[in-house]
Amino acid sequence: MPPPVVVIAGRPNVGKSTLFNRLAGRRAALVADTPGVTRDRKEAEAMLRGRTVRLVDTAGLEEAPPGSLAGRMHATAAAGVAEAALVLFVIDARAGVTPADAHFASWLRRQGRPLLLVANKAEGRAGAAAALDAYALGLGTPVAVSAEHGEGIADLMGAIAERLPEAAPEAAEEDAARPLQLAIVGRPNAGKSTLVNRLLGAERMLTGPEPGLTRDAVAVRLHDEDGTPVELVDTAGLRRRARIDGALEQMSVGAAIGALRMAEVVVVAVDAAEGLHDQDLQIARLIEREGRAAVLALTKWDTVADRNAARRAAAERLERSLAQLKGLSVVPLSAITGEGVGRLLPAVRAAHAVWNTRVPTAALNRWFEQTLARHPPPLADGRRLKLRYITQAKARPPTFVVFGTRATGTPEEYRRYLVNFLRETFTLPGTPIRIEFRDTSNPFDGRSASR
Repeated sequence: MPPPVVVIAGRPNVGKSTLFNRLAGRRAALVADTPGVTRDRKEAEAMLRGRTVRLVDTAGLEEAPPGSLAGRMHATAAAGVAEAALVLFVIDARAGVTPADAHFASWLRRQGRPLLLVANKAEGRAGAAAALDAYALGLGTPVAVSAEHGEGIADLMGAIAERLPEAAPEAAEEDAARPLQLAIVGRPNAGKSTLVNRLLGAERMLTGPEPGLTRDAVAVRLHDEDGTPVELVDTAGLRRRARIDGALEQMSVGAAIGALRMAEVVVVAVDAAEGLHDQDLQIARLIEREGRAAVLALTKWDTVADRNAARRAAAERLERSLAQLKGLSVVPLSAITGEGVGRLLPAVRAAHAVWNTRVPTAALNRWFEQTLARHPPPLADGRRLKLRYITQAKARPPTFVVFGTRATGTPEEYRRYLVNFLRETFTLPGTPIRIEFRDTSNPFDGRSASR
């Protein structure tokens, strides 16, 4: 059975994300002294008094027209509340009970979910006394905490555990497939969140015409057509460093890059109508440097007038500017209409399989002998290189080590030749390939003997 869902709700700037991080035991959500930092629902598993729960941080509850940004944030928070086994309704004890608190307390009662009232920012005796005002909401005894300072958190964990439904009897353990870690990255307004919603088949992520809606890296779980789980992370848009404005955007970009580094496969979302920008290529190069598998998604394909020209332009730009990921899979799609979306996860699976490739040792040795015979190593500093053998050190990404006399002096051009020929021979398209060179001692070299 999945763990019970505990949703944290309340008006903006009452400390919901700070409480979420405190209960999760790590900095899982962005926190800033600015109302409205959280927009999408953020989830994390946590252990509370021996019970595993799924914590959900939500956007601040505000009354607003449904089509507005605040209204859409309210809708996604309401969707989280509807799935909750328990709702933590958080108020700011220092501010006292506000009319907005009273309004949303009444609204939450009508949702029919179990409620626990949490009076946050109740530091010290004065804060604990102020928390008593929360009785006026009629939601029972408030639990006074200070999420920032950790006060009252143990009592809160106990209160949560008491209100959770009984745990189901443990079933016999099955070998659960480890989810594939997938991140979707790209420039702002490239259609990342709309694509995530299409893959999930639900309006899970906040979307709209405003660029930069996604601020945090938000992980959700889905299952591929064959039932294999995928941990999918939507991220904030990545702009050029010179255009990043303010501390909040810096944190958003940091969370996006952190998600990229934790992923196994990264989908680069590119607005097909605009074509590949330099920033898109910079993002792809970062993925290559981090050693992740990659897939390029040409989004908003329904808006492209000349599709053949768009394909050619993308292919030529990749060939010219991204040779280190030669053969990168490109999937044109429209998250709005659904066209092409069904090809994305199979492309992700294929990229993941290539990224995990291990070349049989015998085949690798035969390849190495033929490669050296076909194109012998050049001189380095006027001396001949003697490359003796090669081995695969690891996969994820495929990493090889070449040993030989003066191997570390191998020129960059010859290194690229080996990488390209490896990719071609063993069918390793679009994945980073690493080759390291290590010297072996020469017993007839007097300098080696003297050492």
